[in-house]
Amino acid sequence: MYQNVGIAGYKIDLSKTLLLADYLANPQHEFKSIHVAGTNGKGSTSHMMASVLQEAGYKVGLYTSPHLQDFRERIKINGIMIPRRKVSSFVGKHQDFFKTNKLSFFEMTVGLAFDYFAQSNVDIAIIEVGLGGRLDSTNIISPELSVITNIGLDHTQFLGTTLEAIAKEKAGIIKSKIPVVIGELHPDTKKVFQQVANQKSAPITFAEKQQVSLFDCDLKGNYQVKNQQTALTALGVLISKGYKVSQTNIQRGIASVVSNTGLLGRWQVLQTLPKLVCDTAHNKEGLLFTMKQLQQTNQGVLHIVFGVVGDKNLDAILSLLPTSARYYFCAPNIPRALHVTTLKQKATDFDLTGTSYRSVKSALRAALKAATTNDLIYVGGSTFVVAEVV
Repeated sequence: MYQNVGIAGYKIDLSKTLLLADYLANPQHEFKSIHVAGTNGKGSTSHMMASVLQEAGYKVGLYTSPHLQDFRERIKINGIMIPRRKVSSFVGKHQDFFKTNKLSFFEMTVGLAFDYFAQSNVDIAIIEVGLGGRLDSTNIISPELSVITNIGLDHTQFLGTTLEAIAKEKAGIIKSKIPVVIGELHPDTKKVFQQVANQKSAPITFAEKQQVSLFDCDLKGNYQVKNQQTALTALGVLISKGYKVSQTNIQRGIASVVSNTGLLGRWQVLQTLPKLVCDTAHNKEGLLFTMKQLQQTNQGVLHIVFGVVGDKNLDAILSLLPTSARYYFCAPNIPRALHVTTLKQKATDFDLTGTSYRSVKSALRAALKAATTNDLIYVGGSTFVVAEVV
């Protein structure tokens, strides 16, 4: 499982996914879909679109990854997780095929999602890319629309070490004559997307160039402004293709993303007095926004419970963290985690001071004990750190 072990769990080949799809009678062709890729924001953008389409009366499938608390978070219809029995019966029925063909966790999960959406007769499914795009297991669908939120230097061991190289991998979801929406403009990536779109005669829209009216959203991170702009632009393309979505549907959908879809871990306030916030931002581009928002939030002392996985650019991440905060260093409970001793030692190079803890929960307990009612506690650095506290 890639989330646990990293590169050993990642496959750069669609052959097994195509084999599984053929075995399952190609369920991905039985429903309409929207394909969403990007370094950051693809989960929030996917959930925003799903919420709006639900408000418009559509039966909406939603496939995302990773999960925080329950595996079934990955596969939902109108915000309801796939039933446990659907998961167990699918595995029981097909496990011999899985074992014989040595399918990965992600390949099996994609097959489960597509099979469930097809059997449930969803009107449309929003499918989030797991990693990259071109060789991701989700990239066997023929979507109504492709969306690429942004490009950042993450997962460079798989996707390349430049923005241009990573953009080429993400652009792999662009399909012939299928519209594509690009969330954020960057000189190094714009030309890549334009070139691929031109080659495939795919109409391309840059969300940052569109004039859209933003709505109040229950996702409160400042970075959600960009995600909402991308989601609204994508919905505009769907409307132009004949989907019936009113302004009221959009307003209500954007206002109720969490309640409609169950999204967790995006600038999520877990308690007040002291205020406790967690966020799944885990790379330079994501943490840049969350750290800026922390600095803008009224607070006494800032306490940061922080852990990371071992394959991130640690220097780029640590350079963004405020030196004035008190740190509670920890490691998520997965093999891929960076050891807390290494994290603390490296943090001292950036004048970040704090204490190491044996677990995320013990670090959080210490922060809660030390904080006064006027303080702010932030938990983050990794999706898997957040997963242990939500």
